[in-house]
Amino acid sequence: MNSDKLVIITGGTKGIGKALVDKFFEKGFHVVTCARNSEDLTSMKQDNLSTFQADLSKREEVDAFAKFVLSLGKTIQVLVNNTGVFLPGTVHEEEEGSLEQMINTNLYSAYHLTRALIPALVEAKGDVFNMCSVASVTPYPNGGSYSISKYALYGMTKVLREEMKEKDVRVTAILPGATFTASWEGIEIPEERFMKASDVADAVWGAFQLSKQTCVEDLLIRPQLGDL
Repeated sequence: MNSDKLVIITGGTKGIGKALVDKFFEKGFHVVTCARNSEDLTSMKQDNLSTFQADLSKREEVDAFAKFVLSLGKTIQVLVNNTGVFLPGTVHEEEEGSLEQMINTNLYSAYHLTRALIPALVEAKGDVFNMCSVASVTPYPNGGSYSISKYALYGMTKVLREEMKEKDVRVTAILPGATFTASWEGIEIPEERFMKASDVADAVWGAFQLSKQTCVEDLLIRPQLGDL
């Protein structure tokens, strides 16, 4: 059992985040997650799974979550910056404030939480996984500011990777394509056209399981038939 070691996964109540929570929990780690919806968090509570209500688009709530994590007094082995939001639109037509909302949620949450927890991760020689996207490397129609925010997170991940090399902290960018989650419910595209969230979690687990001599820098995963 690894219950003395913490795995922090932000946005862990749905989709890929939930699949990651389930994967590390079943492997015996003490998992800590956060989300905005308190009811979703309450339904998850059990031994070795700690939850915290927070909207990580707000700096003060990022700080509160980091304080909670550190108060647990356990070794921080893994940080997965998974919290994100997608608002479809185009740069020239999307609603005012879309860029700010997605930068706050998709980039600044990861930036500030990583900065708060990185000393503990360095001490533990831990791992950081940032949930980027194929939109971090391939712009697509109606991606707008979402793609801008994910490009920025990918850039941050690359910078952090360089900074952490000599400190034995592995840093990985996860770049999944279309994955079947709640955000896709109601569309007419067959579910078989998407990746499974559990497959993304399995891929992350595989990267984590490699020897500390090896770092998967980019984990680019697409549906077999390509992007939607």
